[in-house]
Amino acid sequence: MMKAAPVTSETREMTRAAAQWLALLDCDEFSEADLARLQNWRNSHPGHERAWQRALLLRQRFSGLPPELAMASLDRPDLGRRRALKQALGVAVVLPAAWLLGRQLPVEVWRADLHTGTGDQQQLTLADGSLLQLNTDSAVDLDLQANQLRLVRGEIALKVPGSSALSLLLPYGRALVRQSEVCVRLDDQHCRVSVVSGSVQVLSSVGAAQVIKQGQQLSLQRSGFGAVQPFDPSLPDWREGVLMAQDQPLGDFLRELSRYRPGLLRWDPALERLRVTGSFRLNDTDRVLALLAASLPLAVQSRTRYWVTLVPREKTA
Repeated sequence: MMKAAPVTSETREMTRAAAQWLALLDCDEFSEADLARLQNWRNSHPGHERAWQRALLLRQRFSGLPPELAMASLDRPDLGRRRALKQALGVAVVLPAAWLLGRQLPVEVWRADLHTGTGDQQQLTLADGSLLQLNTDSAVDLDLQANQLRLVRGEIALKVPGSSALSLLLPYGRALVRQSEVCVRLDDQHCRVSVVSGSVQVLSSVGAAQVIKQGQQLSLQRSGFGAVQPFDPSLPDWREGVLMAQDQPLGDFLRELSRYRPGLLRWDPALERLRVTGSFRLNDTDRVLALLAASLPLAVQSRTRYWVTLVPREKTA
C-alpha cells in the first residue's frame, strides 16, 4: 500500500489559508479589494494555487459532510444562512481547514486513541500511575498491555513513577522511560527527546542507543541521533498552561504561540527581531496579543478572531 506523503507545516498553513479565504469569500463584507488580495495570494506561490483548487473541489462535496460539520458548509448560503455564517465564522473557518487537512494527514492521526485540537491540552493518569499530558494538536496510541505508547503527532510529557516502565514508540526509534519524566516533541524532520528528571534510554531505528539524563536532550532523526545538548527542565512550561519568554526574538515567540491559535496569525517581517520577555497564559491567546501590543511598538489588526496580523504601530496611522 502506498504511504501518504508527510504533511509539512508549510502545507498545513497553506491549506488553512485556503479554507480561510473560501469561508471569507462567502461573507457579506468580502470586498473587491479582498478579491484582489485573494488573487495576489493565489499568484504568490504555486502551493497556494494548489491549496485553493483543492478547497474549491472539496466545496462541491460538502453536501456529504457529517451532520456535525454541516454548519461549516462552504456552499454559498442564502441571506438567512449568510447571517448565520457571519455569527459562526470562527467555526466556518476552523472546520473547513480540518476537513481539508483530513484529506492529507495520515489515517492514524484520526484513529489515534488520544488526540487534542489546536489550542487544547489533555492530561490523564494511566493504570500504572504514569502521568501523560498531550499538548496542542497532538495524538497518541496506547497499548498498555504491552506497556507502550506511540507518539503519532505533536508533543507530550510522560512521567513514569516507581517500578513502572513504558516504551515510547517514535517515528525514528523509541525511548524507554522508567522512574523518570520526559518531554517529546515531533516536528516535520525530527523528534526531540528532553529529560526533565531521571534518565531515559533512546534507541534509534538504525540500531544506535543513547542514554540521556536529567537536563539533557537529543534529536532523533531518520539517520540516527543528533548531539546531546543541555536542556532547561523549566522550558516545557506548556505543562502548566504557560508560554515563557526571556529576551526572545518576537518572531520565534509568535511561531510558538501560533501552535495554540486556530486560524491565521501573521506578522510584518520588521517585527521579527523585537525582543519579548514574560509569562503568558495559553488559554487566552487574544490577551497575549493584546499584552504584546501594550508593551511593544506593534498593533494588532483583526479581520476576524481567526485572521490576525501584527504590524509596526506606525503603519496603522
